[in-house]
Amino acid sequence: MAEETAHGATGGARGGWRGWRAATEAALYGPGGFYRRPEGPAGHFRTSVHASPLFAEAVARLLCRVDKALGRPGTLDFVDMGAGRGELVTGVLAALPAGVAARARGYAVELADRPEGLDRRITWLSEPPEGITGLFFANEWLDNVPVEVAEVDSAGVPRLVLVREDGAERLGEPLSGAEAEWLARWWPLAAEQGLRAEIGLPRDAAWASAVSRVARGLAVAVDYAHTAGARPPFGTLTGFREGRETAPLPDGSCDLTAHVALDSCATLHTARTLSGARLLTQRDALRALGIEGTRPPLALASTDPSAYVRALASAGQAAELTAPGGLGGFGWLLQPVGIPDALL
Repeated sequence: MAEETAHGATGGARGGWRGWRAATEAALYGPGGFYRRPEGPAGHFRTSVHASPLFAEAVARLLCRVDKALGRPGTLDFVDMGAGRGELVTGVLAALPAGVAARARGYAVELADRPEGLDRRITWLSEPPEGITGLFFANEWLDNVPVEVAEVDSAGVPRLVLVREDGAERLGEPLSGAEAEWLARWWPLAAEQGLRAEIGLPRDAAWASAVSRVARGLAVAVDYAHTAGARPPFGTLTGFREGRETAPLPDGSCDLTAHVALDSCATLHTARTLSGARLLTQRDALRALGIEGTRPPLALASTDPSAYVRALASAGQAAELTAPGGLGGFGWLLQPVGIPDALL
């Protein structure tokens, strides 16, 4: 990278130079930030939650498995982290069997205001509750936890990338301390100018904090992800606006996201010693929860046309959720707390 480059507009900057972590925090979550807009994430990009109600039904089945592993407690918590407008928690509660639904408590964790008309059974919070007994589920949350970006300079040294609100970048100080240690362990960069990485330390800390809120149950993170040995050489930072990928501008006009090093998050640093963390693809996870994407038999079209059309639509939605090159390629990180890990 040259001493200064621009992504998108090259006009006058608004604000000074700062790291991508601070710039993203302000752009997404500050006053008037992207995630405080009334249209919510669904107005700009499509997640598994928005793709099909089958996703919420699968998560409801997982919650039922957690309930059984817990011995069917008197109250069963479901926490939807980064809840958007509460679409997932609403769908999960609706999909639960009556006996489980009667004991279930739904929590939506989101910085935006509570949407009008949301089910009264759902508690709206800005932070996860303590002492969760049940399922903590974070769908596309960690990718929006802001991180610093590093880039290798002409001397082969990884440096902090600084950015302005207009997207112009320049290199700052060499990485040092915990950030340099994280990079060396989890995303080592060759001494080749222009190579980039996102420093996942804040996500590791966010995940550890989230898991610490679970007294007994299961914590799940679902996200765009990569693991050691398959890191992208130039990072993954990008923007989304109105359903389209766009240049990552930290001005509040678009979502800012970067794929998650879920293998790093899985190495928890908490006051408790936990084991049993598992990584798998969404395709494998959803198939274990009954989402197959198998086409209905053609004979059904003649015996029950309406059922055939419904089954065909469901198969199409399941195929989208489990497509290897799309949503099915997402990573799932599962961390059991005080229960067996053989839930999927």
